[in-house]
Amino acid sequence: MQGRLIFTAQLLFTLLVAAFLVVPVLLSITAGVTVNYFRGISSGLTLQWVAQVWDLYADTIGLSFMIALATLAVTLVVGVPAAYALHVRGGRLSRLIEEVITLPLAVPGLAIALALLLSYGGVGSFRRSWLFILAGHVVFTIPFMVRSVMAVFATIDIRTLDEGAASLGASPPRRFVEVIVPNAMPGILAGALMVVTLSLGEFNLTWMLHTPLTKTLPVGLADSYASMRLEVASAYTLIFFIMIVPLLVAMQLLAGRGPKS
Repeated sequence: MQGRLIFTAQLLFTLLVAAFLVVPVLLSITAGVTVNYFRGISSGLTLQWVAQVWDLYADTIGLSFMIALATLAVTLVVGVPAAYALHVRGGRLSRLIEEVITLPLAVPGLAIALALLLSYGGVGSFRRSWLFILAGHVVFTIPFMVRSVMAVFATIDIRTLDEGAASLGASPPRRFVEVIVPNAMPGILAGALMVVTLSLGEFNLTWMLHTPLTKTLPVGLADSYASMRLEVASAYTLIFFIMIVPLLVAMQLLAGRGPKS
């Protein structure tokens, strides 16, 4: 009897927390398809706000996904080999390099953006390009890729696998592609999920680095809330969820089905 009461209390608490998190999202989504938010559903449903947002901000959606995928590509090309090198080499120097790589985790996004502006803001073409935002996103997200891959390497004897492949005559590039990467896949998938999620949702860093021609989803969302009707801003939120949630669910499923070490 006591166990059932404890279970019921835990279930009610969980449902209460879930409702506390989900209800504001549902209200925001509802506002995006309501003729007049202050009159509620009784004013009628419409997609005019969604269409207006798409006309005004469609370019920010495409740019956000392009930057997120480019960030993922760069972190994969740089982060996976870096994690492998740091794990295999070891020693004080490797630990120092690891701390430097993961330093952005402890630094606010605004500070990273300010550092990039001070260092490269004078390069006009680069400053006005989406590549400037990409650079900031890579600096901000690469620690998550490196940490995720190194966590997997820590659970397997990667050196023995590498030496075994070498004894069979495999070249270093082939060993890396056919032995190291498959064994690191769970960490790579987990890191990829975090990189894409952070890149798509990052606001502070992007807000400082963007220009009027390089707005991303979060920046456009903030602008819509600041300058438009509440219904328009909520419709932007609805589009954000429609674009983001299926991608994140797919990546979660892919990570769950990844090869086990």
